[in-house]
Amino acid sequence: MISLELLAPAKDKTVGIAAIDCGADAVYIGGPGFGNRKAAGNSFEDIAELCEYAHRFGVRVYLTVNTLVYDDEWEELHSQMLQAQEAGVDAFIFREERLLQLPGIHLPMHASTQCSIRSVERARYFDGLGCSRLILERGLSLDDIRQIRAAVGCELEFFVHGALCVCYSGECRLSEYLDGRSADRGECIQACRSLYDLQDSSGRVLVRNKALLSLRDFNLLSRLQELAEAGVCSFKIEGRLKNASYVKNVVREYSLALDELVARFPELYRRASFGKVSEGFMPDSNKTFNRGYTQWWLDGKRGSWASMDAPKSMGEYVGEVVSVRPSGAQFHVELKPASAGLRLNNGDGFAFSNKGSVVGFRGDRCEGFGIWCKRTDGLRPRIRLFRNINASFEREIEARSPHREVSVDVDVRIFGDFTIDLAAQTEDGRKVLSSFNADVEKAENRERAEAMLREQLGKRSGEYAFRVRSVTVETRGGALPLLSASTINSMRRCLASDIPAASLSRVPWQPCSKTEPNDIQDINKKRLGGLTGAVFNNPVNINNLHSTGQKRGELQEPLMRTRYCVKYELGLCPRHQGAKATGPLFLVNNGRRLALGFHCDSCEMTVEKAE
Repeated sequence: MISLELLAPAKDKTVGIAAIDCGADAVYIGGPGFGNRKAAGNSFEDIAELCEYAHRFGVRVYLTVNTLVYDDEWEELHSQMLQAQEAGVDAFIFREERLLQLPGIHLPMHASTQCSIRSVERARYFDGLGCSRLILERGLSLDDIRQIRAAVGCELEFFVHGALCVCYSGECRLSEYLDGRSADRGECIQACRSLYDLQDSSGRVLVRNKALLSLRDFNLLSRLQELAEAGVCSFKIEGRLKNASYVKNVVREYSLALDELVARFPELYRRASFGKVSEGFMPDSNKTFNRGYTQWWLDGKRGSWASMDAPKSMGEYVGEVVSVRPSGAQFHVELKPASAGLRLNNGDGFAFSNKGSVVGFRGDRCEGFGIWCKRTDGLRPRIRLFRNINASFEREIEARSPHREVSVDVDVRIFGDFTIDLAAQTEDGRKVLSSFNADVEKAENRERAEAMLREQLGKRSGEYAFRVRSVTVETRGGALPLLSASTINSMRRCLASDIPAASLSRVPWQPCSKTEPNDIQDINKKRLGGLTGAVFNNPVNINNLHSTGQKRGELQEPLMRTRYCVKYELGLCPRHQGAKATGPLFLVNNGRRLALGFHCDSCEMTVEKAE
């Protein structure tokens, strides 16, 4: 049986809990430092609260420690990892190999996508270091994943949704080169979303003011079964800077898809956590932030991947502007709708492209296909209008949150003195025993009394997120006590409060991949002992640890390497499109020139210094 894990981003504790309620099997979050999203740090108090809530449902919490580490930072990093273990996290997502040596760190280690694992050789290397999981490069095909699955024994994780870095993960130096802020330190300026001119060697402008390096967003919702069959067990959603609304919507959509996959193959798959998610809003990832969607390199074929006209979220196309007229201090916009069923709402957000930039405005009042808004530069007839905030859908997400509840079987044992034991067992095997003394009379109608006991105990206890699945009643004195509904409700609430107290301090690690890895204790022994001398030639001492990657102020060549190709996107590829060969090409932004290298033998492009 293979456990399938939906892994959700958590900007903070609140977003993490929202993801769990919507069906996440695991969440990943940053601590106070060393996570590759510097703007998404969290205290260990908040992380401990998130872990306590997550473990009620067998949901795991992974801490990101995936930046490059400078030589004077190891002691602080070590301290933070020890605090994270104490807070209850279940694994670390790392980038620096030497984190595997830190003394006292005994949790599973997941090799980050920043480790650039995109070949069998690279995968075998990290498997050999004792990693419990490899987070694969986004730009892999299903065939690539199958080959890696066959070569290693640890788990495989793969991104399935969210923003795509145009560069191979962990190998981008563009942000630091242009602005001094390193993507490897969580400070990426997203230079790939900037506007550039494309010039030839003579300075002639071939394309003006386009986001020539900007990719659409990843969406593999329809490919989960193929990924599972290829050997992926963890399906990761990008977005540790995204808000709760985005995370809830995307997580719920992918969770329903995984539930459907498990339902079709119950002998083969199961979900990695427990607790049934019910009710709530109907998700739709098309109605939340996206730059358009792509499946990138999954089929090993080139396609149209760029979002160069709209590097920000444009949303759904709603129609063409017919007229724009002054209306007091506002504009009144009349729209020719894209569909007869289109419905606009007060507060909707709209966007359009104007001279290479995305311009947005709020529809203060919407009636039919008329929009009243603030005066907005560039808004004119024949503009194609998009809706990037659906106010009605956002309100639905906020108002109709799903419920996640653990199933509990309750065995009621009633003794002759009307002492009552409630023995409860959760669906994951946790057991709780609560005892009560009932100083009441004997029930004259046993059948009615037992029916009331079952009914009241079986009610939802939403505060503690459990639902009674079955109630058995056993009397060891022949009689039932006459219990009021309020008394039984009180018993149920006491039982409910005892169940979280029995929550797991950490989720036991059970391998979820088809190729079973060694027991986690053996993996840690291998990681911390057997390979230390052979690989690192250093004793396990934090004073001897040094960064294996980039040092302060050091830039490696090239600035970027990618499967993406500007020539192909513009129809200029001589290999695939039969275009005439061009000379050197350059990207230019605010006077800064970047040279493009085209490596047709490997079908890759590089971005390099031109100065």
